Amino acid sequence: MSGERPRRGEFELIADLFAPLSRNTPGALELADDAALIDVTLGCQLVTTTDTLIAGVHFREDDPPDLVARKALRVNLSDLAAKGARPVGFLQALSLNPSIDDAYLQRYAAGLAADVDRFGAGLLGGDTTSGPGPLSITITAFGEVENGKALLRSTARSGDVVCVTGTIGDGALGLACLNAELMLPAPLADDLISRYRLPEPRLSTGRALLNLASACLDISDGLVADLGHLCKASGLAATIERESIPLSPAARAAIAADSRWWDAILGGGDDYELVFTLAPERVSELKKLSADLNVALVPIGVLTDPKAEPGVTVRSGGHPIDIARPGYRHR
Repeated sequence: MSGERPRRGEFELIADLFAPLSRNTPGALELADDAALIDVTLGCQLVTTTDTLIAGVHFREDDPPDLVARKALRVNLSDLAAKGARPVGFLQALSLNPSIDDAYLQRYAAGLAADVDRFGAGLLGGDTTSGPGPLSITITAFGEVENGKALLRSTARSGDVVCVTGTIGDGALGLACLNAELMLPAPLADDLISRYRLPEPRLSTGRALLNLASACLDISDGLVADLGHLCKASGLAATIERESIPLSPAARAAIAADSRWWDAILGGGDDYELVFTLAPERVSELKKLSADLNVALVPIGVLTDPKAEPGVTVRSGGHPIDIARPGYRHR
């Protein structure tokens, strides 16, 4: 039919676009089998994580396909980073609809290939289906960490200092820029949009925190919400100082224009930075580690025994403040 966009069949799609992504992963068996073989280093545990991204929910339908692919992988790598794990490989399940043609998938595969090379995590296999719904991408990532060394969210201690990596709030503000809810000069808006579309998994930082942090998780649903998960798991309360939260120049510009953007910074999600805790006597080690990693590592608060329920209090100027948007919830 004239004008019909080309679409490979399932097996051609695998052979042409995705099998090359397994080239440095012998256990993937060139994606020609129904299963993969994963070797784990002696003395290590296998770490697994999975996330689903749905068009119109977790990414915009007009986002560039290569960046969609890279974000889908990176949000899983961020979970591995929070455990201090090294990536080993990943599985991918795609649910395609008739609007997804070969041109889209070629760009998608090229983006995925770039991050396969960068992070050393090869494609191990997966599944491809089709249906009338939105594009859906499920990635299951595998990593390894030395036995008994994995960073958990349940092992923080009262008196520990709460710290974060990088800058907070850029992902949520980037989405606001794309949705024309936040208007900033182009260079600042572009920086925020890039943070939303292409998060940076803190894999090296996670590894470096293995012998320093008492607990850790990544910030996907929002700083307050995810720190709240850590508090609940550890049975503690957190108090964080709003003015201590590290912000990018673009985020500072947003706040200067309208202080209500603090709600997005504290609870908007999509940061994929790490929030971690450590003993107060070890805070002095952060400066050198930050310089070595070229990543900001910033103390923002403290953990205490809860007076009532575990949870997070945000203060500004020494006084507790209300948080209109503590974090993203799927339902």
